[in-house]
Amino acid sequence: MRKRRVIVSGGGTGGHLYPALVLGQKLCEKDPGLQLTYVGSGRSAERTIMAHHKVRFVSMPIEGLKGMGWRSLKALTLLPGAFGRSLALLLRLKPDLVVGVGGYSSGPIVLLASWLKIPTVILEQNVRPGLTNRLLVRRVKKAVAAFESSLPYFKGKGIYLGNPVREEFYSLPPKERDGRLTLLIFGGSQGSHFLNKAIAATLPLLQKTKDLLTIFHQTGESDFEWMKRSYAENGFETAVAAPYFFDMPDYFRRSDLIICRAGATTCAELIASRKASILIPFAKAADNHQARNATALETIGGADVILESEWRPERLAEKIFYFLEHKDRISVMEKNLALLKKEAAAEAIAGLCFELMDADR
Repeated sequence: MRKRRVIVSGGGTGGHLYPALVLGQKLCEKDPGLQLTYVGSGRSAERTIMAHHKVRFVSMPIEGLKGMGWRSLKALTLLPGAFGRSLALLLRLKPDLVVGVGGYSSGPIVLLASWLKIPTVILEQNVRPGLTNRLLVRRVKKAVAAFESSLPYFKGKGIYLGNPVREEFYSLPPKERDGRLTLLIFGGSQGSHFLNKAIAATLPLLQKTKDLLTIFHQTGESDFEWMKRSYAENGFETAVAAPYFFDMPDYFRRSDLIICRAGATTCAELIASRKASILIPFAKAADNHQARNATALETIGGADVILESEWRPERLAEKIFYFLEHKDRISVMEKNLALLKKEAAAEAIAGLCFELMDADR
């Protein structure tokens, strides 16, 4: 019998890539002979992550359309090439299944696969589905939701299975509390300039408690040098700043509180590891989806939220001072996150993928 072939498409950020990698790993565990190909946008951060994991990766000449202003014109000119490459890839590989994990780069290949009668499934990590998945839902066999509240968007094709998260996040032991407060700060795989500036502006207010704070900060490549200087200039010489943390589960393990954006995969990792957080959603996210994700965690008491429009250095400093004095509150937030925790999401989604392939044979 011919070996199964699967294409997993989507990306642009780590928020789409890591669910793809986790699902791909689970598929290969269940069928070691499976031939797996990842398709993405080819941004520099994306290429770095995929190269680090040593997977077969094909980049597409494509950019997002929504919310891009005049840059949408360039994105439109790239679409014919993306459809052409996608069609050539599908005809050459003849996959048994195409999985879209979100992001604009998944659109052409998932749509074409559905036209060619290849089984298709999409994964939606956000509370409100993104534009690409909203357009694709009419064409795909199944749509996997990370949040149960997303199911009404999927017109009867939705199934609530959670978001594939690296296994290491599920097995993190509870952090033992001491007199210090350990903060992990990051703004996604590419960093967040707004969040970095917010932290830099807050550091002078935190100087009186600097000996009680341990800080790990993933800055992104472009802000790394000046952010590192900012820590040194404010007396936080022991703060660990780096452009990217490849071993993010270990930094979760070592942290009491996480200050970050509210991307879908970040939220899924917070839920899986049951880590308390201060979420600062990206205000320009499409359809304000990060604020919706943050609200889902805040509603069950698993996170505090500061909107960009409401942010000021004093407010962030006040929250850090509060958690420094009330670590019991952190423990309560961790317990509350169990209300959203979905066990073995990757296993369940992989099972669905094999069901769709077997039904088509």
